[in-house]
Amino acid sequence: MKTLFQFTFAALLLSSTSLFAQVEAEVSSTDPVEAPAAEKEAEEEDEGALQMSGFVDAYYQNIFTKDASDNSLGFPTSFTPEDGGFSVGMVNLLLEKAVGKVGFVGQVGFGPRANDANGAFPNLQQLYVTYSPSDAVTFTMGQFGTFVGYEVIDAPVNVNYSTSYLFSYGPFFHTGLKADFAIAEGFGAMVGVFNNTDSRFNAPGYYFGGQLSAEVGGLAAYLNVLTGTDEQDVVGDEDATTFQVDLTATYQVSESFMLGLNASDKSTSLDGNSGDGFTGVAVYVTAGLSDNFSLNLRAESFSEKAPEGIIIDGRSVFAITASGNITLGDSFVLIPEVRFDSSGDFATTHSGGIIDFGGADEDDSIASFILAGVYSF
Repeated sequence: MKTLFQFTFAALLLSSTSLFAQVEAEVSSTDPVEAPAAEKEAEEEDEGALQMSGFVDAYYQNIFTKDASDNSLGFPTSFTPEDGGFSVGMVNLLLEKAVGKVGFVGQVGFGPRANDANGAFPNLQQLYVTYSPSDAVTFTMGQFGTFVGYEVIDAPVNVNYSTSYLFSYGPFFHTGLKADFAIAEGFGAMVGVFNNTDSRFNAPGYYFGGQLSAEVGGLAAYLNVLTGTDEQDVVGDEDATTFQVDLTATYQVSESFMLGLNASDKSTSLDGNSGDGFTGVAVYVTAGLSDNFSLNLRAESFSEKAPEGIIIDGRSVFAITASGNITLGDSFVLIPEVRFDSSGDFATTHSGGIIDFGGADEDDSIASFILAGVYSF
């Protein structure tokens, strides 16, 4: 959904000027009654108005699974570390403005979720400027959320409150320059050059990324590629070459039923030798059972890769999450969620895996219940 969120925003930027002109033309040709002066002034003010939005989120989590010492273990994914109590996510504020061909977006967040997502400057989530020389091209420079993957940092955009392994292993954001192109109706492309992934500073090298997108009928698909160098990515070594290919897709089966897919593979290499990385597939099912309630399922298979010559077991996991989205009013969503993750290996044989009880005499698995509240404004 990261991709879908960013592409939708880019499409709005691309189409805002032409859409406004089209509306004016239709009114002048079909409606002989001229709009009141006050209404015209309001439209002109709205065109370049500063837009503000945001959200706050909080949650309760109880992890049912304990180790031999009766210690619980949280999911090794982002944003939900609390066990047996309450915690907050973050308060988030986004400002945006577009006038003619130029615009900007600034987004800040405060709280544990922001601290985990935003790196060395945890309160800064996005900050970029845009320039659209035509309806078909938009340039963006600054820090922006990644185009890779299905889920995003912002809790209101995800259908599940806890996040997937594919999301948690990143990337989260990029700092650099990208160009979005509207090739034809329903087809787009993006190319960009960025600093080191999830970094506002370029150490040690550049990343290059691209995206091809298509929306046909109820199907929307996004093929993403990201390659470059990571600092200390392969067992502590620097300047490791990274290549990631990612596919994100949604299919709107009906007004109340949608399917989603995220498949991603990341590999690193150092001096020609294979390094670490991951591969995974997540499937999403969303069913709108009423105007105020939807049921959302996520099933994910995920595996870490080991550097060449190193044997690391216990690095695969299967996770299934069921979440309800209960809409109360126009802006508040209550999310009860049940999640179960199981490792592909047994702790009696292996330790140090993705889910690890340190050799306890039991299967590596975690089960929990989450109750989250997300308010958007």
